[in-house]
Amino acid sequence: MKRITIAAIALTVTAFIWTAVPAAAHCQIPCGIYDDELQVQFMEQDITTIEKSMNQITTLGAATPVNYNQLVRWVMNKEEHAQKLQDSVTAYFMAQRIKPPVDPADEAAMKDYVNKLTLLHAIQIHAMKAKQSTDLGEVATLRDLVAKFRTAYFGEEGEHTH
Repeated sequence: MKRITIAAIALTVTAFIWTAVPAAAHCQIPCGIYDDELQVQFMEQDITTIEKSMNQITTLGAATPVNYNQLVRWVMNKEEHAQKLQDSVTAYFMAQRIKPPVDPADEAAMKDYVNKLTLLHAIQIHAMKAKQSTDLGEVATLRDLVAKFRTAYFGEEGEHTH
């Protein structure tokens, strides 16, 4: 009996470790390991997932009878991916990648910095609004903002300009 209990505990701990969800953004120690393009792709994928969730919520909400279990799961999925989007903005880009200009008097560098921060802030706001509704207009706005941020961050040709 004692061996079964220890084995069950070991199996539970192992399952927990293997199924733990990794953080959406990379660590905040100075490891120097970044993949900015991958982070933007994750943001785009989160937006697509939010859109699918909104469509499923609308469909399930109109069904008779309503499958509340599935409806709640899609709402939770939408919220999770909106939060992941917000986490990418704050924990990855704003905390680690977007740096203020070395010379605040450099007007062009300051304008670029403010533009990136403004786009990231707008993504934050519209991710929050996506959590609060099933308005597909928020999805379109998020896609547009991420595309604009991509250009501001990487440049027209996709080269790093930060």
